[in-house]
Amino acid sequence: MSNNNNENVGPLKGLVVADFTQLAQGPWATQMLGDMGADIIKIEPEKGDWMRHYAYGNLYPNGESISFVSFNRNKRSIALNLKDPEGVRIAKSIIAKADILVENFRPGVMDRLGLGYEEIKKTNPKLVYCSSSGYGSSGPYLHRAGQDLLAQSIGGGSALNGKKGDMPVVTAVGQADLLTSLFINQAIMAALYSRSKTGKGQKIEANLLNSVVGFHIQEITAYLHKGANPERSESGIPNPWLGAPYGLYNTSDGYIAIGMNSVQKLAQVIALEKYDSEVYASNNIIESRDEIRFDFDAVFQSKATEEWLALLLEHDIWCSQVNSFDEMVNDPQIKHNEMIIEIEHPTIGKVKTTGFPVWFSDTPQKIYKSAPLLNEHADEILREFCDFNE
Repeated sequence: MSNNNNENVGPLKGLVVADFTQLAQGPWATQMLGDMGADIIKIEPEKGDWMRHYAYGNLYPNGESISFVSFNRNKRSIALNLKDPEGVRIAKSIIAKADILVENFRPGVMDRLGLGYEEIKKTNPKLVYCSSSGYGSSGPYLHRAGQDLLAQSIGGGSALNGKKGDMPVVTAVGQADLLTSLFINQAIMAALYSRSKTGKGQKIEANLLNSVVGFHIQEITAYLHKGANPERSESGIPNPWLGAPYGLYNTSDGYIAIGMNSVQKLAQVIALEKYDSEVYASNNIIESRDEIRFDFDAVFQSKATEEWLALLLEHDIWCSQVNSFDEMVNDPQIKHNEMIIEIEHPTIGKVKTTGFPVWFSDTPQKIYKSAPLLNEHADEILREFCDFNE
């Protein structure tokens, strides 16, 4: 599915993105655009994107942040001082030739720099201009710092996770950040389609909090209908709106995931006679879900995961192994889908990372640039966008 030659033939080839983003939500959005062939001009502060100085696990192979490398492939970098008139002039020259601008400064920063939408659209009316923030460009939280953990917490989703009586649990992955990346790209594609019809660009706004709330549409709609908070289970069923047998179970050597199956059918397959009756035909029993889960867990602990999978899959039970990262990267379907790939980086050498979540039959995506070194492409960007000579 991946394309390994040196030619950029992605479906967005020809589009230019002025990328003013830092951290995760903006950079992953623009990286996806770059993966699809767009030319991403990453405009960084003189000290670089904040993520160059922060890394998951404090991992800095050969001095490069593993987090920065994760979110910034297929981009070119130029470092500018946007508090200096010359820096702003260069930025405006790049924006003048861009199709898309993405920024995630705090609301009002781009306006103060003279790079706000109302100013920029005077010279580039076709520009699709996307601003992303923590909570939105107005409202009571305007001056609060917006960050993934905070947005997850305010958005209510953390109250769904964990056992009854436990502290709320936020997801380990940056859910608010990465959801916002996806919403940004969805909106950009819609705005580009609109531009193809009208010839005009427009401004898009996204924010972390709206992304979290929008993502929980089913859970929130159920709450609004019921009028009461959902009760988390005592036994650890991972969704408070769902009942037995849904969840993760212990096996003799690990864990097994059981999806939405008839309790009765599952009981028949694993020989748990207590639940082999029409009373338990449902695939979502809430009233006695904790007792059912504890009983099933005791049986599942009697065999290894692979033994259970062989038996359950034969009877079309919705189930799967529960992979650690080590197991996941060696999973045959992960390998088949080419979701773990290797990139050459000028400082680190070979870097393994994730592949492309979607693929295109006629315009395949590829890695044609590793994450850029700070200011690595300044000379070529200045010649190309700002008419500088040597």
